[in-house]
Amino acid sequence: MLKTVCGGARVVLGGVAVRRWGVRSLHMTVATPAERKLNQPLTATQMPRPGGIASFMRLPVQTGTEGLDACFVGVPLDTGTSNRAGSRYGPRQMRCESPMRPFNQGTGANPFECLNVADVGDVWVNLYNLPEACRNIRDQFRDLISNGCVPLTMGGDHTISYPILQAIKEKYGPVGLVHVDAHPDLQDEVLGSKIAHGTPFKRAYDEGLLDCTRVIQIGLRGTALTADDCNIGRSMGFRVVGAEECWYKSLAPLMVEVREQMGEGPVYLSFDIDAIDPAFCPGTGTPEIGGLTSIQALEIVRGCWGLNLVGCDLVEVSPPYDFEGTTAATGAHLLYEMLCVLPGVKNYR
Repeated sequence: MLKTVCGGARVVLGGVAVRRWGVRSLHMTVATPAERKLNQPLTATQMPRPGGIASFMRLPVQTGTEGLDACFVGVPLDTGTSNRAGSRYGPRQMRCESPMRPFNQGTGANPFECLNVADVGDVWVNLYNLPEACRNIRDQFRDLISNGCVPLTMGGDHTISYPILQAIKEKYGPVGLVHVDAHPDLQDEVLGSKIAHGTPFKRAYDEGLLDCTRVIQIGLRGTALTADDCNIGRSMGFRVVGAEECWYKSLAPLMVEVREQMGEGPVYLSFDIDAIDPAFCPGTGTPEIGGLTSIQALEIVRGCWGLNLVGCDLVEVSPPYDFEGTTAATGAHLLYEMLCVLPGVKNYR
C-alpha cells in the first residue's frame, strides 16, 4: 500500500516509475485533525439515509468558504443548453442521491479525516440572461476560492465551466485541464451566441485561461458538423483521446500519462456526465452512444490523485430524463471521488 507523504520522490510501482506526490508540492496546506475540528457527513448510524437535510452527503451547510479546504457548490443553470434542458435541477438531485459513507473502499481514502468540507449552497444566477449569469458565476467563485478553498461544482450545463475558469485563472494563472466529455465544446458560436454549453473551452482558450500544453480531452465521439470537429483541440495544442481509443480497455495507463503531462502546475477537472455511455447515464441533454463505462469514469477520476487540483465540476445531469435516478447517483459518486483525490487527502493503494 502506498501512503501519501511529504515530498516529491519518484517510486516504482509494477515496473512503472511514477511520482509520489506530497502536500509540500501542492497549493494547499492542511492542518492535522488534532489542530482543528473537521466537518463530518451525517451517516446512516446517526440518521437513516432517506432523512436529514439534503445537503451534499448531508454535510453541514454554510454561506461562505471560511475555514474550508473544499466545498460542494451548485450552479443551477441550463440556459446554454442546445438540446434537452433540465440540468438546472442537477445540483438538487445530486444532493438527494448523495447520502454516502465517508470511507472509500477502492482507494482507502477518507477525505473527512484530512479536509474541512461543507456544502455552501448554490450560486445566484440570472436564468433570463446568459452573459449576465456568467458574470454572476465568475464573481461569486472569486469569493469562494479567495482563501484557497477548492470548489467541487454541481452543474448545470457546461457553460458554467467558462466563468469558473475565469475566476480560477485570476487566482492561479492559466491552468491545465482534464476535460472528460462526449463533445469538444470548442465551437466559436452557437446560433450566433458566443456563450453556450458548446463554447466554454473556446472562450477559455481565447482568453488565455488554459495552459494548452496541459490540456487533455477524453471520450469525444458521436456525430459532428464537420469531419474535423474532434480535431479542433489538437490544432490548439490539446491532447485528444476519442472514445473509440478507450473501448475494451482500462484507462489506468492513460492516466499515468495524464499525470506526467499535467506535472505540478494547477489543474482543473471538468467532467460532463455525457462522457459516460447513456446505458449507464441516460439523464443528460445530449446523449451519445459508445461512451465510457462507469468503471472507466472511476479510473479517470481516481487517476487524478497526485495532481494539483484547484477545482472540479460535474455537469449536464438532467433529472427530467433520469427516470431511475442512476445518472444523478453516478454524478454524486463521481463528485465524492473527486473529493477523494484532492491535494492533502491520503490514499492507500
